[in-house]
Amino acid sequence: MSATYDSKVLSEGIDKFSSCRILVVGDVIMDEFLWGRVERISPEAPVPVVQVEKESLVLGGAGNVVNNIISLGGQALLCGVTGSDAMGRELVHMLQKMNSPTHGLVVENRRPTTIKTRVVAHSQQVVRVDREEREPVTAASIERIITTVEEQIDSIDAIVVSDYGKGVVVQGLMENIRLLTGGRQITLTVDPKVQNVALYKGVTLITPNHQEAELMSGIVINDEESLRRAGTRLLDELGCQMVLLTQGDRGMTLFEGNGRTTQIPTVARKVFDVSGAGDTVTGTFTLALAAGLTPRQAAVLANLAAGIVVGEIGTATVAASRLKEVLLSGRAGRD
Repeated sequence: MSATYDSKVLSEGIDKFSSCRILVVGDVIMDEFLWGRVERISPEAPVPVVQVEKESLVLGGAGNVVNNIISLGGQALLCGVTGSDAMGRELVHMLQKMNSPTHGLVVENRRPTTIKTRVVAHSQQVVRVDREEREPVTAASIERIITTVEEQIDSIDAIVVSDYGKGVVVQGLMENIRLLTGGRQITLTVDPKVQNVALYKGVTLITPNHQEAELMSGIVINDEESLRRAGTRLLDELGCQMVLLTQGDRGMTLFEGNGRTTQIPTVARKVFDVSGAGDTVTGTFTLALAAGLTPRQAAVLANLAAGIVVGEIGTATVAASRLKEVLLSGRAGRD
């Protein structure tokens, strides 16, 4: 079935975002952008020479989920690991400017803060350079994160696990989070990494993209039937309540444990950059559930939010006012 929505109900849901508190656990990344123009090819190799005109830093990974939640009016606390370096300190400073608590961050002296540097010229990404450590963080760091989750568990509405495969999301962390959320009315959402699929059993929701869903389910998705089988297999094998499968320009599909499948067509009018769009989907969907909206209503809002950010260059977020504007413009089917 295709999703329809009542704009008044969704608008009221957005108004409730400010009362929702989300704990975000996962891989913290700094997204660095070098913006410039290309006027010649290098004489040293057949590559463009980018004349850098400006630089910018944006929270990425789990930090981008926090940024999206706060931009939408919600409250968010970040738990993750940074290095004892300039980028780690800048990341803390950026969170403080957003009035987001930083006591959930753990500093590892021998580990660099993960940095993704993108060089963009004439609205086109030319190259990306990653500086990172993918080995698991220390057991002591995991213990400190678990302690923070324990301290916050009675004052939060949901937990988002943002897994970028940088060493924070490990078996011990996920086991403890499941134990702490068990029996509580707390949504547990995972933005997954394929190699860690076994860690996500029993969560409320996972949000894989098309390629991730294929690899995690072992099913090549090339039509509606294979899409349905892949989503259903993930529901069954992981024992989760929902799978929100994002499909780029084909929108997204929500699979629920009660057997209901809902297709949400894309609303993006233009696509400049998909950087961070998955973080926007995960953050918006989780925040909407915490605000009392149904899974289908949450999926509609997440789809609208994603349609906004892919129209921007670089890692972008959505303000609640902008989401309302798009919602009321009628870019998706209404009841």
